[in-house]
Amino acid sequence: MTRVVIAPDKFKGSLTAVEAAEAIALGVRDALPDAEIVTCPVADGGEGTLDVLEAAGARIVRLTVRGPLEEAVKASYAVLDGTAYVESARACGIEFVEPSPETALSAHTWGVGELLADALVHGARRLVLTVGGTASTDGGAGMLSALGAGVLDAFGAPVGLGGGTLSRVASTELTPVRERLDGVRVSVATDVTNPLLGASGAAAVFGPQKGAGPSEVRLLDEALGRWAHALRVGGAPDVSGIPGAGAGGGVAAGAIALGATVESGFDLIAGLTGVDEALEGADLVITGEGSLDEQSLNGKAPAGIADRARPRGVPLMALAGRIQLDAAGLARLGVVASSALIDHAPSLDHARAHAAELLRERAADLVRGWRPR
Repeated sequence: MTRVVIAPDKFKGSLTAVEAAEAIALGVRDALPDAEIVTCPVADGGEGTLDVLEAAGARIVRLTVRGPLEEAVKASYAVLDGTAYVESARACGIEFVEPSPETALSAHTWGVGELLADALVHGARRLVLTVGGTASTDGGAGMLSALGAGVLDAFGAPVGLGGGTLSRVASTELTPVRERLDGVRVSVATDVTNPLLGASGAAAVFGPQKGAGPSEVRLLDEALGRWAHALRVGGAPDVSGIPGAGAGGGVAAGAIALGATVESGFDLIAGLTGVDEALEGADLVITGEGSLDEQSLNGKAPAGIADRARPRGVPLMALAGRIQLDAAGLARLGVVASSALIDHAPSLDHARAHAAELLRERAADLVRGWRPR
C-alpha cells in the first residue's frame, strides 16, 4: 500500500495548516483511493502554531488582553503536558494595526506578557514563546513590563510602551520577573536568526513591514540599542548580537534576557506532531505554504520537511499559493513536482477564496503524474 505523508504549513490569509492538510488529503484520496494517508500539519513557530498544537491535542486557553495599540483583543495560548505555548502574534499581531510610521513606533507587547502571566498563574512549569507576525518593535519591553519589570528612564520613571519610547530607557529592574519565573524553563521558538541590532536586525529587516520608514527604522534601531544596554544594567546578558534575538520585533530578546533558550520552531512543533515517525516507510511526502520563496529555504516548514525526507529517500512534492523559487531553488529543496494555486486561478483573490478546492485539485493532479517506487 502506498503511504503518503501530508505536512503543510498554513496558507496565510486562506487556510490554517490543518485545513490545508485536509484539502490536500482529499486530493490524494481522489488520485490514490487505496493509499494510506497520514496528515501532519506543521508550523515554524510563527503565526498558526496554536492551530497545529490544538490538532495535536493541546488545550486552548482564551482570554482578553491589551492589544498592540491599547485596544482589548481576544487572545489565546495552548497547554500540552504542562507546557504553555504562547504565540506572540495572538496578542500583538500585525493584523491588529494599520501599518504606519506611527504604529511602528507605538505598538507594544504588553499583551504577550499577560498571556505568559496567566499561564504561570495556572501552573505552567515550562513556557514556549513562539514569535513572528508581530506589529511591534519594542524588544519585548512591553512583555517584561506586564510581568512586573521596571523599564525606566534616567530619572527612574517608567518610559511607557512602544518601541519609540525606548529612546529614553536607561535601566531595567528585572528582579520581579525573575522571581515569577523561578523554576520555570523558558524557550523561544523561532527559525529566524536575525540579531536585535544592525543591518540585519529587528528594525532594519522587519520594521518596514510594520510601517516604519527610513527615519523610524533608524530611531527604532537606536532605541533597541539603548534597550540592550538597559537590560545589561538590570543584570541581563548582552542580547544585542545573539542570533534570533531580533525575532518578533525583538520580543525574543526580552525573553533571552531572562535566560530563555532559542530553539528551532519547526523542530519543536514537528516533534509534537510526529513528522519523523510518519516519514518512516513513507513513499511520498507533500508539503506547502502560502508563498514558496527564498525564505522557504531558511528554516521554514518546507525546508524542514525536505531535510527530513531527503535522508530517508522520500520524494517531496510542494504546493503553494505562489511559487517564487526557480528550478534551481526547488531542486535545492529536493522537490520532484510542484504546483502554484495562482497559476490555476483567474486572480489572486480567487485563489485565496477557493484555496481548499484548488489545493485538492492540484494535489490530485500532481499525484496522478507520479509513479511510486
